[in-house]
Amino acid sequence: MSIKTVATINFKGGVGKTTVTWCLGDILSNFADSSVLLFDLDAQMSMTQAIALDADGNSSGKFDKWLDKTRKNKRDIFSVLRQHLDSDLSNFQPDNDFIYRLKKNYHFVPSIEHLYWLELESPDPGKGKFFVKNLLGRIQNSPNLPKYDYILFDCPPSFTMLSYSVLTCCDLILVPFNPDFFAARGVGMLITGLRHRIQPHPLPALGVFANRARTYAKQPTKAAAGWIGDVRMACEQTSRQNNIDVRFMGTWIPDRASLRDAITNRATPDELVVNFRSLWKEISRILK
Repeated sequence: MSIKTVATINFKGGVGKTTVTWCLGDILSNFADSSVLLFDLDAQMSMTQAIALDADGNSSGKFDKWLDKTRKNKRDIFSVLRQHLDSDLSNFQPDNDFIYRLKKNYHFVPSIEHLYWLELESPDPGKGKFFVKNLLGRIQNSPNLPKYDYILFDCPPSFTMLSYSVLTCCDLILVPFNPDFFAARGVGMLITGLRHRIQPHPLPALGVFANRARTYAKQPTKAAAGWIGDVRMACEQTSRQNNIDVRFMGTWIPDRASLRDAITNRATPDELVVNFRSLWKEISRILK
């Protein structure tokens, strides 16, 4: 099987994209016997900061020590991107100083706050559009790293040069939404906006699903179910009118996923494993 790449994005904050990305990687590495690489590309560093904590909420010395060394040696994602912009990546060999091993088959590239200033500091923003494609090529061909089955990206909640670099070379874009009054309009605008922003590249398939749905008796509340239906119709309409491959997922994730609990305990909460395994089955059918 060739490597598959999945990007999670939504320009609306608070939809839970970081938690979703983490849990999908955890499910893949635990239940699908797959080797997974996870990128945190959000300058807010929510995932990176959560990974730095242990289950009690204290700083994890092992990860902090590794991260300090990585940044000191300019092996962090921002420094590697600057190297790409200033010259190229011909001298960069990705290894365990660039990629942190969370578990045997679940690895991680952390974010850094300098990504906030990426657009301002870049000498040639256009060149950065090919960064992720070139980086993945070096990762796949590195003798120092395993052959990954899946690479997941937690994208920033805005469209940046780095977002473009990811979205133009991934196999699937995941769009989680919170079922509320504004969801249908917001998802429709996001889909059409993505197509416009990554032209002339074709838009990859999009998978849209409800996350953090309020429930009653293990089912979405009446209001949540109505909003989920509205988003489904908006996706179908946007797909027809713009000839975009939009897949609305039948799986929905209840509002019980805690970023801190999921990541600091290094596992998807037991009560959500079934939901995320179901979500992945739908995703895997798209990726085939």
